[in-house]
Order: sequence, then structure tokens, then C-alpha cells
Amino acid sequence: MLFRWDWLRPVLTAPVVPTLGPVHPHALTVDLFEATLVAAATERHFLPYDKDRRWSTEKQEAVLAEDVVHHPDHTLIPTLLTRGQGAVKVFAYGHRGDILDQAAELAVKLAAVHRAGTARVVRPLGPETPRPRGVRIQLQDFSVRHCPASDGPVRSLDDWPALVRGTFSAFAQIMEADGFAFLDRQVQAGCCGPILAAVMEECVIGAIGPMEIRSDPTGIAQLMPQYFAVHPEARGHGLGRHLWRAAMRWGKVHGAAYQLLQTEVGGASDRLCRTEGLTTLGFVHTQTV
Repeated sequence: MLFRWDWLRPVLTAPVVPTLGPVHPHALTVDLFEATLVAAATERHFLPYDKDRRWSTEKQEAVLAEDVVHHPDHTLIPTLLTRGQGAVKVFAYGHRGDILDQAAELAVKLAAVHRAGTARVVRPLGPETPRPRGVRIQLQDFSVRHCPASDGPVRSLDDWPALVRGTFSAFAQIMEADGFAFLDRQVQAGCCGPILAAVMEECVIGAIGPMEIRSDPTGIAQLMPQYFAVHPEARGHGLGRHLWRAAMRWGKVHGAAYQLLQTEVGGASDRLCRTEGLTTLGFVHTQTV
């Protein structure tokens, strides 16, 4: 199936591509959408610029190409996630009043067909959306923003003394819900880039990473998404801002053109990024049906 750009482009209210997630607006092309169909035809195939390839040798989500609904005023793109009990997600693009109902009906139907445990509707929304919910997509453009060095107790984990480095695993276990137990395993296996760590009293109490730069679909250098957390007992002292600014400084110094961030609307990271002046590109609201 080939997408018609004159049908698809008018309903792309936010730069979100199924299986890939948010992309920079300059990379939002019909070729990118069609590449997800090509990838789906090759079992477990990763596209070269897929951020998930950092963590796995096999892609666990693919577009259900035969079930795409593509019309002049709306497009529904279903995907199947094979991890765990499985999930069907239907990405709903369009302005029709009944588009969410159509997407929900398709998601439930395909979840039954593929015996997936969950059916979801994913709705990209524009930056002008009033009272948004879900996830905000934010852009940090290093070409137009000054990124000063952090003056807080932050440096690469490898640059801290061995005694301090040894406390990272304990911190990671406490922050397991934020993905740090997984990240700790990657660090120990030498499978990821550097981690920036905030330290007090010779203990890691905050971290952001891994710090890695990869090319986006157009070949431009992108600072990849990071795990980011501060120990609950250390919050409220500006350490999160120190960590975030140190990460942005790292990205700029190492040649990244930009970073895309996803923050829960109204959450601590969302508020931090808003005060740092990032550009909102849109929102993603996901609903289980």
C-alpha cells in the first residue's frame, strides 16, 4: 500500500510516525511512513534511524499494513506490539468527529484477531490543543539555543571516583520504575553511552543518560532520548535542572543539531522543559479501549 501525501499531510497535526514515535518536522515525509510498511514486510526489521535499535536486536512493533485505512480526510494506521501479552495500537490521523470511534472499533477487532492483550488508540494532536492530556512533544534546537555548562555536582559517571560509581546500582534499583534498573544492566554490559550523574555525600542521587548521538532519517545528528531521574529524597533542590542542562551542554558540544523530548503533560520534567523555553510540537494522547 502506498500513502498519498496529499491525503496524509493535511491530517498530520503532530510529527508522530507509527513504530518510530516523534520525529523532527523536517523529517516528516511520505517516504518515512512508507518505510514503516517496508519494515513490516521484513520480520523484526529495524529501520536505520529507529531509536529502539539501541536496546534490542529485534523490532517488537510493526505496522499491520494490510489493515491500514487511508482516505482523503482520515488515515488509521494499526501496529502490533509483540512484547509481553501483546498490544494493538491504532494511530488516528484526521479531523472527523467520529475518528476516535472508528479507531477504537478497528483496535478492538485487530486485538481479537492477533490475540493481543490490549487495544489502544493513539491520537496525535497539534500544539494549539486546549487543555491537552498525555505526552507533550518538545524540541530542543541546539542551533538557536545557548547551552551553558552546569555549575552543579554533575559529571560523567565514569569521572567520579570508584566509591561513588559503586553507588549507581543502588540508585538504579530505587529508580527502577523510571527505567534505571534496565539502564544499569546496559552500563554493566558496556552497551550504552555515558551517563551523567549528580552526587551528594559520595552517593549518586540523580542521573540522566545514556548520552548518545545518532543520525535522523535525513542524516542530521540527533541527541537520543535519555532516562532521567532524581532520588525522591533529593528533589526540590534544583538537581534535575542541573542534570538536564548538563545533558543539553553535552549534546551541543558533541555536535547534535537537536533533541526531541516526550514529557507527561503537567509532570516535573514537563514543567522543567517549559521553563527552559523548548518548543512544543504537539501532543500524543493514548487511550485503552
